[in-house]
Amino acid sequence: MSRRYFGTDGVRGPYGGPLINEAFAFRLGWSAAAWSLAAKASGEVLLGRDTRASGPSLLAAVAAGITAAGLRPVSLGILPTPAVARAVQTRGSALGVVLTASHNPASDNGIKFFTRGGRKLTDADEAAIEDHLSAAPEPHAAPTPAENPAAQAYRDWAATLLPAGALAGWRLVVDCAHGATAETTPAVLRQLGAEVIALGIAPDGTNINAEVGSEYPGTMRATVRSAGARLGLAHDGDGDRLVLCDEVGTLLDGDDLLTLLALDALDHDALPGRTLVVTEQSNLGVDAAIARRGGRVLRTATGDRQVIARMRAEGATLGGETSGHIVCGEISPTGDGLVAALQVLAVMRRRNEPLSQLRLQWERFPQQTAALRVRARPPLASLPGLSAAIAALEGSLAGRGRVLVRYSGTEPLLRLLVEGPSAADVAAGLTQLAAAARAEGIVADD
Repeated sequence: MSRRYFGTDGVRGPYGGPLINEAFAFRLGWSAAAWSLAAKASGEVLLGRDTRASGPSLLAAVAAGITAAGLRPVSLGILPTPAVARAVQTRGSALGVVLTASHNPASDNGIKFFTRGGRKLTDADEAAIEDHLSAAPEPHAAPTPAENPAAQAYRDWAATLLPAGALAGWRLVVDCAHGATAETTPAVLRQLGAEVIALGIAPDGTNINAEVGSEYPGTMRATVRSAGARLGLAHDGDGDRLVLCDEVGTLLDGDDLLTLLALDALDHDALPGRTLVVTEQSNLGVDAAIARRGGRVLRTATGDRQVIARMRAEGATLGGETSGHIVCGEISPTGDGLVAALQVLAVMRRRNEPLSQLRLQWERFPQQTAALRVRARPPLASLPGLSAAIAALEGSLAGRGRVLVRYSGTEPLLRLLVEGPSAADVAAGLTQLAAAARAEGIVADD
């Protein structure tokens, strides 16, 4: 289904550009509300945002469009994306909107939506919203939306996911990326008894994700080592991702966390259908580890929306992405970095093992990735040299590895992934793909 504006996760781009500006935000807010009304929804629309300087004016514009369409916007203030989704679910709201560009720099912003139940929109939903854009009225101002801050309610709920005092005596390092989790994750961990060393908790509108957070975990890892902490947690700007490091500073990505959680659930017969859902990005070692415990892995296209849809179709309750989107479906309707962290901490408590030991339950297949900035995004099938290189590499790895080449859904990047029987094979294959992409003339970083 063709969509012009929506990408992998909402609409995203540089603030002040052709998409992310107040006029388009008004039109998109109006269109989303009109779509919701057409589906017989009514009542309030909940809005949250991260800490970008452009957030307040974009939120006001979206809210004005929602008001013009006939629904009532309510601002939840600065709040992690999953907390907005949960509020939509628990309050039975018609729609949720988050002003965020997730892990992107502060110069970008974006608009994400949740429908009833805190669910992300389907491709069909997004296409239908885009169909309403042509009928949107001219942007105009509206009264500031009602304020109903929701951070405290989210903190109180999250703290119930572990027993009171469960983290007493634990020293943890938390990097909030100067983003939306600065007032939530450290507070919840402290409420559970942990000693928290907090990084990335001084947002100024311009420093979100700036050398901090899940995209830049180096400081977190160094702090864990120097402080003798039990582990480190890092979020992205809107808090739907999680990256951990163990007590010696070794990084754990989404594949590590999903495998750890799935294996523990399999051991307790607590993984419905004995099924874990991941994307095509996940390492093949995940499949091997889960299969050894009698489980199965299902793969989807990239994007947590795809993961959630497959989980729902299969009745699965655990899924996610290598990037750190972890969906614990029995707890949250969408990926939630804090929820995922609490689930890992629960496994550590139950098994009385450090993270450095738990992470050894599986072994990665050799894998390398690259992200090439591109000046254009023609269909991959229209690039004969790259297509031939992909086919040749797939043929040489048949049964022993895999190749994945795709455009990013949120950035002007061509993403390359190669897995194979040895690090040397993988490195050579990645070099071949990158050279073929450059020869097509689409790469902008040469």
